[in-house]
Amino acid sequence: MQHTVDVILLTYKPQKQVMRLIEALEAQTYPINKIIIMNTEEKYFEALFYGTRFLEKYKNIEVHHVSAKEFDHGATRNRGTAYSNADIFVCMTHDAIPADSFLIEKLVSALEEKKGAAAAYARQLPLPECREIEKYTRSFNYPEEGMVKSKADIGRLGIKTYFCSNVCAAYNRNIFDMMGGFVKKAIFNEDMIFAGHAVQAGYKIVYAAEAKVLHSHNYSCMQQFQRNFDLGVSQADHPEVFQGVSSKSEGISLVKKTVKHLIEEKQKRMIPYLILSSGCKYIGYQLGIHYKQLPYGIIVKCSSNKQYWK
Repeated sequence: MQHTVDVILLTYKPQKQVMRLIEALEAQTYPINKIIIMNTEEKYFEALFYGTRFLEKYKNIEVHHVSAKEFDHGATRNRGTAYSNADIFVCMTHDAIPADSFLIEKLVSALEEKKGAAAAYARQLPLPECREIEKYTRSFNYPEEGMVKSKADIGRLGIKTYFCSNVCAAYNRNIFDMMGGFVKKAIFNEDMIFAGHAVQAGYKIVYAAEAKVLHSHNYSCMQQFQRNFDLGVSQADHPEVFQGVSSKSEGISLVKKTVKHLIEEKQKRMIPYLILSSGCKYIGYQLGIHYKQLPYGIIVKCSSNKQYWK
């Protein structure tokens, strides 16, 4: 059975790589019905595409603009899904590039093959300029072998049961609608919140390792701190998903294995930076978890999503 598939692509201050991303999507083996671009702040979008006639080459692209004030990680994606009537939709961010022409085909297959699969997310491969620590983090979070996660795995996998990334993830539209879509207000982490609710409702989350995108960042320690603060906030706001499911052991395991990897790769000089950045992540996360006890001004300074608090 051939499913209809739409891609919901979120952009903000897009760079030229977005053109490469669109070209890669248009070259997929599995046909894409529509590419729905949800862009934040029209002026930045126009600055990239004005005078290029790039988008005119393709008849299946529609663009919708929202202001920075309107943007929300959950609500904006829900708005994008409202423009789609496809059986399956794929959420992507503008900084992810399909690694090959089989990305959509592999995501669709993952949803088809696993009965009760609510979502399937792609493997993220590091970009060439990625630092060694981030490269290893990518391989830790996105291993070569795929998996199917369900409620029965919570005791074994802990919080990793709910892991899913909207950098590139496909959703079964029927299940998505039955679950009520993404949470309507989210500072961050709308993908894991949806996955957690879906798993608790008896559905499955598929890690489709054969579906691959190029995506990585070289975040500074401050950026790591702020992102993990927002992560903590998202978990504090959704105890129905995250309460009683600790992520501490997962974080400790990552640090230990990264140290071992750096030693093996003769990159010992990076261990102090690993310790510093890991400390920033941990402190940011702990402050985020307890954000309700902090003054408003401190909360805004700690968050990477300052517009969320206004």
